[in-house]
Amino acid sequence: MTSTQQLDGARAVVTGAAGGIGAAIARAFLDCGAKVLVADLPGAAGFDSYTADVGRGAARPIEADVTDDDAPDRIVEAAADVFGGIDILVNNAGVALPGTIEETTDALWRRVMSVNVDAMFRLTRAAVPYLKRSGRGRIINLGSIMSDMGGPGLFAYGASKHAVAGMTKSLAVDLGRYGVTANYLQPGAVVTALSAPFFEDADFRRYWEEKAPVGRLGAPEDCAAAALFLASAEAQFISGVGFNVDGGAIVKF
Repeated sequence: MTSTQQLDGARAVVTGAAGGIGAAIARAFLDCGAKVLVADLPGAAGFDSYTADVGRGAARPIEADVTDDDAPDRIVEAAADVFGGIDILVNNAGVALPGTIEETTDALWRRVMSVNVDAMFRLTRAAVPYLKRSGRGRIINLGSIMSDMGGPGLFAYGASKHAVAGMTKSLAVDLGRYGVTANYLQPGAVVTALSAPFFEDADFRRYWEEKAPVGRLGAPEDCAAAALFLASAEAQFISGVGFNVDGGAIVKF
């Protein structure tokens, strides 16, 4: 049986799903027959591209700021009401705000942590009862190669992605007895609508192209392929790990 067949009927929640990596993951799931609740900010461009039936699956959009107090319950209850439960949770929503420690204000720190860490924790906590009952529970969190390393001028972001790694490992330990796996993706230089302006700098683009042994920048679909595998039955014995999607950049000096 293939992974595609094994996602038939799977019930998923994907945050930050209006564009970029989140949209690529949601569409990969839909193409493989999953039912996906796609969540993103109110008014986010890209929601209008989702119809009730996409690929072999079914999409249902919900507008929600994941940092709102009621967002976790609203998202989880929507998935439970529409699909009857949750099998896969993809915590993709995130922000990257630049700044060294000296440049990082309290407000910047709180903003990065509220989206990248606090919202992930709160939504996962709300979804856990459904994931435990699923029998095929999967948690896929979006980390970064910054979950393993540091980068210049990304103090709060790097700290938040290290927190994602630690949170995911703890989830794997606590939830494994219920058949729930928890892993995190570690994208490298992936071109999305948000990151594209950075890659317009020829030197910056060349650095990351040469940094990756495969010799190119990443695409959202590269991350989606990794998420699809982690959501599959074939990955049932993989838990608590960071899954690098960086063309080998992290291992090259």
